[in-house]
Amino acid sequence: MNVQLLIDNADCDAAGRRRFERRNPVTGEVATSAAAASVADANMAVEAAARAFPAWSAVAPTARRMLLLKAADAMQARSDAFAALMTAETGATAPWAHFNVMLAANMLREAAAMTTQVSGEVIPSDKPGTLALAVRKPAGVCVGIAPWNAPVILATRAIAMPLACGNTVVLKTSEMCPGTQSLIGEVFREAGFAAGVVNVISNQPQDAAAVVEALIAHPATRRINFTGSTRVGRIIAETAGRHLKPVLLELGGKAPLIVLEDADLDQAVDAAIFGAFANQGQICMSTERIIVVESVADAFVAKFAARAKKLPSGDPRGHVVLGSLVTVEAAEKVEALVADARSKGAVVAAGGGRNGSIMEATVVDRVTETMRIYREESFGPAKSVIRVKDADEAVRVANDTEYGLSAAVFSRDINRALDIAGRIETGICHINGPTVHDEAQMPFGGVKGSGYGRFGGKAAIAEFTDLRWITIEGPQHYPF
Repeated sequence: MNVQLLIDNADCDAAGRRRFERRNPVTGEVATSAAAASVADANMAVEAAARAFPAWSAVAPTARRMLLLKAADAMQARSDAFAALMTAETGATAPWAHFNVMLAANMLREAAAMTTQVSGEVIPSDKPGTLALAVRKPAGVCVGIAPWNAPVILATRAIAMPLACGNTVVLKTSEMCPGTQSLIGEVFREAGFAAGVVNVISNQPQDAAAVVEALIAHPATRRINFTGSTRVGRIIAETAGRHLKPVLLELGGKAPLIVLEDADLDQAVDAAIFGAFANQGQICMSTERIIVVESVADAFVAKFAARAKKLPSGDPRGHVVLGSLVTVEAAEKVEALVADARSKGAVVAAGGGRNGSIMEATVVDRVTETMRIYREESFGPAKSVIRVKDADEAVRVANDTEYGLSAAVFSRDINRALDIAGRIETGICHINGPTVHDEAQMPFGGVKGSGYGRFGGKAAIAEFTDLRWITIEGPQHYPF
């Protein structure tokens, strides 16, 4: 696929006609040839969004809603095209790709419902004859920087609520999937969004830092949102801070799933299998650490490992559960984490095999804090089982990480589980459910090294608007 920049609703070459290639991680073939934006191209995209902002911010909420609904339908109509691109660029399986399109379209529909919810309030004033209002207004140009692992969901999320609030946007695609995410721009153009409201640029990896800094630094940029690694998130937050611009960050995770002694083990295994191995474990919410009370650990591991051994892995174009990791290097990193754990006394209860960028579902039992896999985000299909003596130790281990995105607790005693959920340092916690769970209307985000701010539903309105204080006053008595 050949990808151009989308600026002012026009397909554009990058400056100097520069391009880069994204190769299929399984076959090595060229999946996409994409325009490689420069700093000048990034500035052009922001300027196009700035020109479009006055008119778009004045569009009535119902009109914005109708356009977002059209975009949702247009996206779902292209589900097969998105799936083919995702498989070619990232090694994703078709079910994961189609799920991406479904949830992303629902995010557009949820954003459409929010256009009339950008509300304010009347605040009592001590000043006689004064009506004091708190009014939310669109912020301006919003820059969205999206990752590759759930490319349709996370790129759509980066722009849906900003648009609903009356902002214009620039989406910077991931270098791993420029074709998949550029198709999102085509969807908005097809739905009838005016020129400059949605702009999409792609860049080669070596230019990413300069392009992102230009997008943040441009005077017209008012908001930035980023989903990706904690390492890069810190850089983006520091850059935005220098320019005094708010940024919404959803970063890495090391999600714990706690299994207490009174848990329904079959239910816990079902949730752990899904949460650990969906999209090869390449999800920010992926179950990374399964923390099991010792008294039920042997039984849990036996059931969990048996299930993991039955999960087929291979070429994502076939009938498999686990497709390819995004690169061979990513698979090699996961393999190295397993080797380190094994060398320090861990037991590989299932899997461990790798063929290029494809890795089996792998269960690493008896993990301790001396092992790299205890702390490092694997972002792959190798999952730790950590045995603990009781619930208090389970909470301590769950919190023994720089991350704080998602968590889960399994117990038949809901009051006890609620107490433990309240003690876990994460933005999200599910009781008797998997760590992987997202819905368009939910306040999604983390704490600690997993970032700050919230995507989703009404919570996102505050992220992409400015709250202004406006008064209407009558004659007053002044002291001089």
